[in-house]
Amino acid sequence: ILNYKAFLTSIDRKTPNHELGEKRLGAYSLNRMLSVLRSYFKYLIEMDFPTPVPPDAIKMIKTIKKKSQVGELEEIIKLIEFPTKIEKNDLVGLRNRAMLEVLFSTGMRISELINLKIAQIDKAGRIFVLGKGKKERFVYLTPRAYKIINEYFGFRHDDSPFAFIPYKGVNASDLKNKKISTNYLQAKIKQYREILGINVPVSAHSLRHGFATYLAEAGANPAAIQVLLGHESLDTTTRYVHASDHYAQEMQRKFHPLKY
Repeated sequence: ILNYKAFLTSIDRKTPNHELGEKRLGAYSLNRMLSVLRSYFKYLIEMDFPTPVPPDAIKMIKTIKKKSQVGELEEIIKLIEFPTKIEKNDLVGLRNRAMLEVLFSTGMRISELINLKIAQIDKAGRIFVLGKGKKERFVYLTPRAYKIINEYFGFRHDDSPFAFIPYKGVNASDLKNKKISTNYLQAKIKQYREILGINVPVSAHSLRHGFATYLAEAGANPAAIQVLLGHESLDTTTRYVHASDHYAQEMQRKFHPLKY
């Protein structure tokens, strides 16, 4: 402990990373560590132990907020509708479009989409999701997305419980227990983007981000967006705002830019 204390007092926030024999860390990673260290020093003081420096002397590093890139709505619409225009297999094209419609309609994570089962979707277009940390929530299909996914289901003649399944390759040998892969979907999104000449990087996650961004820009309550995305908390100004599932659904229905 004494040696560690001596080490802490011998360095400061400006100590070059290579001198510590570690990989270079970003400002956000360093701030998390500094925050933990400050909390630990406060604990030591409460327990009447000495600290090498006062907790308040540990200052956070200034960070530059990076603006996430979100494609223009027209580009997103082109991307979503593209599979049915480019894919030679009509069923594959309809399936891929349905996946993109669901992602942008609901803001679901790609892992939630891949694991989605037909039984999770009710007749009102509400989807029961088991998200990160087994946290339960509902997301809601827009009328447009609900129409497309039901059109896709209408063309299927299999008994697989999964909403989106492969039709060729090694995963197609036993459809009942197979689902589409994340790598396939990400690769397809990249392919569509490149063919369409969309310069902004688009991925499954950026569709989720675009969902939240366009709802917010249209005036949706941040707390409702939080419920829809399944996030644990909001930033400081909105963390105390509460939204019910019903209110979250109303906000999504009202402000989503691609309803029909």
